[in-house]
Amino acid sequence: MKSFTEYLYFNTQKTREFINITGMAQACIDKSGIKEGLCLVNAMHITASVFINDDERGLHKDFDKWLEYLAPHEPISQYKHNLTGEDNADAHLKRTIMGREVVVAVTDGKLDFGPWEQIFYGEFDGQRRKRVLVKIIGDNA
Repeated sequence: MKSFTEYLYFNTQKTREFINITGMAQACIDKSGIKEGLCLVNAMHITASVFINDDERGLHKDFDKWLEYLAPHEPISQYKHNLTGEDNADAHLKRTIMGREVVVAVTDGKLDFGPWEQIFYGEFDGQRRKRVLVKIIGDNA
């Protein structure tokens, strides 16, 4: 069994953003040479997420609206975490809702998805550099 590790870096322009990273994950698989195995993609920050869903703009706006309803940013005084001088408690909650990581099968050197599935990086406290781990394990045959 072979393993391959790569890090993707993001510094979003907005505080909250969804970025399709499917092509980046596939590029890592191509670089790894692994044909059969698993690809883990993990947001390595506690205010960011990696998840699988449809790449449809309306759905992404729905996610943003829903997350803001469940964990509104304002007023920041509503969160005990923000009493420490932080203002990003809502981002921690949004990350918990959307998830930390995904694992996708690799078949014949390709991400093995169901219809419409894509991998996304979700940023909830952006405008600073963050890192995503891509770890691929498997065989070349």
